[in-house]
Amino acid sequence: MTPADLSLTVQHAVRRAVDDGALRVDVPPRVKVERARPGGTGEYASSVALTLARPAGRTALDVAEVLKERLQGAPGILAVDITGPGFLNFTLRRDAGGDLVRAVRAAGASYGHGSALAGTVVRFAEVTESRARVVTEVVVRLLRSQGADAGFGGTERIHVLGGGDPLDALGVDAARWSLLRAAPQDRPLDGPPLLVQHERNSLFRVRYAHARVRRLLVNGAQLGVRPEDETAYETDLHASELLGVLGDHPVALLSAARHRAPDRVARHLEATADALLAFQHGVLPLGDEKPSAAHRSRLALAEAAGTVLAGGLSLLGISAPDQI
Repeated sequence: MTPADLSLTVQHAVRRAVDDGALRVDVPPRVKVERARPGGTGEYASSVALTLARPAGRTALDVAEVLKERLQGAPGILAVDITGPGFLNFTLRRDAGGDLVRAVRAAGASYGHGSALAGTVVRFAEVTESRARVVTEVVVRLLRSQGADAGFGGTERIHVLGGGDPLDALGVDAARWSLLRAAPQDRPLDGPPLLVQHERNSLFRVRYAHARVRRLLVNGAQLGVRPEDETAYETDLHASELLGVLGDHPVALLSAARHRAPDRVARHLEATADALLAFQHGVLPLGDEKPSAAHRSRLALAEAAGTVLAGGLSLLGISAPDQI
């Protein structure tokens, strides 16, 4: 893991803390990390908690604890320690991502599901308006994915802006994306652009990324390259970015469940798709290049990304085709 990768990882942790409501600050455009100084631990350190303390209205030690909770177990990080008035110190791993890829491949579509909301009981009122009905249905799925006892028959309501029913011509998948991708306080996405097969179409981009993974697996098998998660990824910036968003997936699902906000899942799937599409080009051998352990590891990482994309789309009630 390079300093640039670590900086991005810490920035992601700040963003997750803001999304979860644990911190009320503006996410910095860049987080500075540097070699740990005498008195510190590990290889690198960051003073980001001290910088955010005043705007957050918290002590730097409090902010550091919030960020430490979200950084422990991140790809490439072995340990996070707090020193002095609130410096974050990082000890890096030699294997940056192998454990994460193994976890995703082992869990399959259930990766990111957990028990954080076990014991929570939520009952929603029956709704008839199309958007509220779709959003509530997905929120119930998200709550259940985090261990909550969720269903219908109560009085709790999810309030979303109207905007009319999606056009019948959109089809189920595009119509659901139109309703779910927009935040509750926003109007549904304009429908017709969701039918265009172009990178500007966010739904197409997510589903295309999944289809690319399926094609990579087929092409890899033809070349005798099968996915294995044994090699570290720390020398590849695109791999580090992809590992970062895969590591964020459980937090994204929990945040979406807690805030009754399926749009957070949709946005996370877009980020995953973008990272996968940037990473895909070096997955398989090119030209006269011979297949190697690195190719097998990259294919395993791509397969893990495809698993997250398919699982996230399934929670939204949207199909993930193998071909587009």
